[in-house]
Amino acid sequence: MQLSEILKPEAVRSLGQVTSKKRLFQELADLANAEYKLPQSEVLDALQERESLGPTGVGQGVALPHARLHGLDRVVGLFLRLEKPLDFDAVDRQPVDLIFALLAPETSGVDHLKALALVSRTLRDADLRNKLRSNDNQAALYAVLSAAQGIKAA
Repeated sequence: MQLSEILKPEAVRSLGQVTSKKRLFQELADLANAEYKLPQSEVLDALQERESLGPTGVGQGVALPHARLHGLDRVVGLFLRLEKPLDFDAVDRQPVDLIFALLAPETSGVDHLKALALVSRTLRDADLRNKLRSNDNQAALYAVLSAAQGIKAA
């Protein structure tokens, strides 16, 4: 599995300021609707329900919110870069500014876990995180993410 299989260039955004985790999830739901035609309310509810089980802030300024949705036929991704980091109850207690959300079919098991592991491995790279933080252009952000995948696949 490669990032380009789950993330399309149009599903990458840079945002100025998001004031709360709920507002962040609303932004993700809006993006999922615009790019993957998923119902906003279902995406929002699923992300909030998953987050209620425990925060998805994994540290180093990165959050990996994820949820399962009825009606999806494959795992899809959304990426947001925040100009102003947001308190996210991350494991290292640091605010997050890089958010890679995954939405998976209700019945997906292994594919969802493979995608989550791939994104987690990719965003563990400090150089990659720095490149993402130094760009606010949608095409540049996608290029950084896809190039990182190409390096890992080689």
